Amino acid sequence: MQGQIPLTRDLVLIGGGHAHALVLRMWGMRPIPGVRLTLISPEPTAAYSGMLPGHVAGHYPREALQIDLVRLARHAGARLILGRADGIDRAERRISVPGRPDVAFDVASIDIGITSDMPALTGFAEHAVPAKPLDAFADAWEAFAGRAARGEAAPQVAVIGGGVAGVELALAAHHRLGPGAEVTVVEKDAALARIGGGARRALLAHLGRNGITLREGARAVAVEPGAVRLDGGGRVEAAFILGAAATRPQGWLGDTGLVLAEGFVTVGPSLQSVSDPAIFAAGDIAHMDFAPRPKAGVYAVRQAPVLLHNLGVALTGQGRMRSYRPQRDYLKLISTGGKGAVADKWGLPFDGPWLWRWKDRIDRRFMAMFHQLPQMPVPALPARVAAGVAEELASARPMCGGCGAKVGQAELKAALAHLPQPARPDVLSGPGDDAAILTHGKGHQVLTTDHVRAFTEDPWILARITALHAMGDVWSMGARPQAALAQVILPRMSADLQARTLTEIMEAAADVFAAEGADVVGGHTSLGAELTVGFTVTGLAAQRPVTIAGARPGDWLILTKPLGTGVILAAEMAGAAPGEVVARALAAMARPQGAAARLLAPEAHAMTDVTGFGLAGHLLAMLDASGVAARISLAHVPVLPGAEALAAEGHGSTLLPANRGAMARMFLTEGPRADLLFDPQTAGGLLAAVPAGVALDLVHRLRATGERPAVIGEVVAGTPFLTVED
Repeated sequence: MQGQIPLTRDLVLIGGGHAHALVLRMWGMRPIPGVRLTLISPEPTAAYSGMLPGHVAGHYPREALQIDLVRLARHAGARLILGRADGIDRAERRISVPGRPDVAFDVASIDIGITSDMPALTGFAEHAVPAKPLDAFADAWEAFAGRAARGEAAPQVAVIGGGVAGVELALAAHHRLGPGAEVTVVEKDAALARIGGGARRALLAHLGRNGITLREGARAVAVEPGAVRLDGGGRVEAAFILGAAATRPQGWLGDTGLVLAEGFVTVGPSLQSVSDPAIFAAGDIAHMDFAPRPKAGVYAVRQAPVLLHNLGVALTGQGRMRSYRPQRDYLKLISTGGKGAVADKWGLPFDGPWLWRWKDRIDRRFMAMFHQLPQMPVPALPARVAAGVAEELASARPMCGGCGAKVGQAELKAALAHLPQPARPDVLSGPGDDAAILTHGKGHQVLTTDHVRAFTEDPWILARITALHAMGDVWSMGARPQAALAQVILPRMSADLQARTLTEIMEAAADVFAAEGADVVGGHTSLGAELTVGFTVTGLAAQRPVTIAGARPGDWLILTKPLGTGVILAAEMAGAAPGEVVARALAAMARPQGAAARLLAPEAHAMTDVTGFGLAGHLLAMLDASGVAARISLAHVPVLPGAEALAAEGHGSTLLPANRGAMARMFLTEGPRADLLFDPQTAGGLLAAVPAGVALDLVHRLRATGERPAVIGEVVAGTPFLTVED
């Protein structure tokens, strides 16, 4: 504790643009102690603009151009908030992110990119796709290209905008769709007006050789289903219409009070806003009033080292700000659909396949910085340590967060075996079930507690998931949550950051418990080595609560959530889980189970929630308590996307080896999917044994509430044993 440096400043990066991505990579190699770093992004990945035309043409798979912000945030030690910022309160130093409390900052930087939508063009929003944001465009294009390949859509494309971006995308689209494609570029002025004459002639020749129609001096006045209507009455028929003629910033910046130029944040040479030195901006969203330049990714890339240095000066008060000096011109390598490119710099054109190979090497080298993040060295053990330390570290997996950090089931049972049975008549159950059962007037009260070692740097999402996790024991007994006490351990931080962090935690908790009709009535806080959040929860049940005992032969087993959170969180901690996979896992963990419990409890003979001991461990506990056996179908057990692949790669939670001890009373074929039966779940689903006659009706009713339940097997007569069929 004495060696832990307290957190004292909040740095918030708004947007995952190229400059911020590079800042995160460099920060991970040399972080500033005492700074809490936060990245706000609506998506877990960001597309690299340099490889987008190659992806459109079919040369690169989607993953080749994706910067994984989840992995990058883990590398940088940053919390990633998956949300879209829509405002900055400069007086209060807070950033608005809908759906969660405002995010406080001491220093902030904006790199949110731009959009090329055209809201003033009638019908554009309904019938066209802007080329930016890149991720949304790539998704829409991939869907269209698939339909065209299957003959479900005509290979007709219209591109509104005849600049470099529009022409490059038109050539790429034609190459992807094939010789029979009809591609038209619509430009209200002269096409390719901002590049040298030689490069312009070369690109126009490529358009002609590919049969791409260029309509210069043609102004689009409306977009209709299947066509672009032109000034003067002309029409361009198209099944896919993309806009590449505009660059527009996000509108919310106009409400920040920052000095803007046509909506872009005006910055000085230090990349600080000219109106607020605590706010920086980089990439396309920044307007360099001191040296105006066109919007291009090369500037964002070269701004990154200056931005990183100046953020450090602002956060520490040490050193001098550097000035960013953009180059007057830069090499533009413009792909031509096939594996060729045209180069433009200082008006000198070059054309040919060798330029594509050069561009490809440049782009792949840039993306390799994010696909192959540098591994920071692990501190060496002291020369003198207790016997067994090295062996324990070598054999153990890295310590997980969430339920993967629990003590093993066998060790827990051994410890609880020494506890006396309840002596009070109003205490109806002892250790072993999901929650204690107490008499409460004519009804019953249940009491449980749970806490979670942080598996994310975001206190708000951690608190939400932990609150749902803690209520799982109440829901599984058919009770309604009543009241909760919070237990929070904060890492060492300044008083300001303590208040900010606790506010996020308690607002998240209050929101989750209130949705179930429960109150947060207090709790306890302390400072410690790392963030830990827990809740003690009481619940009320009018009838005797559902327990893990009572499953009967012939019952069907219903599971309400897919498995895999443990392996995904473990892989994410190791920097190996794809961002999309992590985002889906967090969304699954954050889904409440109250409505599902209220449907299942009246029919269930036995019920539990699947948490730290995995599906196998919790199901075997139910079979032990009920004196029955069961068989399940592995193929019908739902799993989260990506979980099985990560298990096949050897990833797993700290608790996985202990959970596999349940195999002694199981028959199964081993494999990655079978490993997920032992995967510790955080905020996992409900497992209910219900009469076969009502099982399918319950599944339909659960699906109507938005759940994704599955019938995974049945209870059979016999000594407690679990058979897993492939």
